[in-house]
Amino acid sequence: QVQLVESGGGLVQAGDSLRLSCAASGLTFSSYGMGWFRQAPGKEREFVAAISWSGGSKRYADSVEGRFTSTRDNAKNTVYLRMNSLKPEDTAVYYCAASLGTSSAREGQFAHEGQYRYWGQGTQVTVSS
Repeated sequence: QVQLVESGGGLVQAGDSLRLSCAASGLTFSSYGMGWFRQAPGKEREFVAAISWSGGSKRYADSVEGRFTSTRDNAKNTVYLRMNSLKPEDTAVYYCAASLGTSSAREGQFAHEGQYRYWGQGTQVTVSS
């Protein structure tokens, strides 16, 4: 059974930083591209970041480019999202997702929900102004 468990969310002030973690189990983690999405109240879930199996290919939403960084540790079956210079509009539930498991660099460019097979339950990030 595949499990993705996010952690690291919380309440911070604008300008602060947070690092989210997503621990994976039940899959060959090193074969999967991983993604981060978020959903703000009253809005649809949106793409935030993607990283390929090796970490060599990454993609970010325009709204977070230069502020957020996705990394992964395949030895720990964990993917991270470092979020700097947080803004109130970053407030959302953040989800990690595992893509197709093809060990392809292409998965590091996946920005659509339909390209992801497995999802975590999410972690809340709240940024106060």
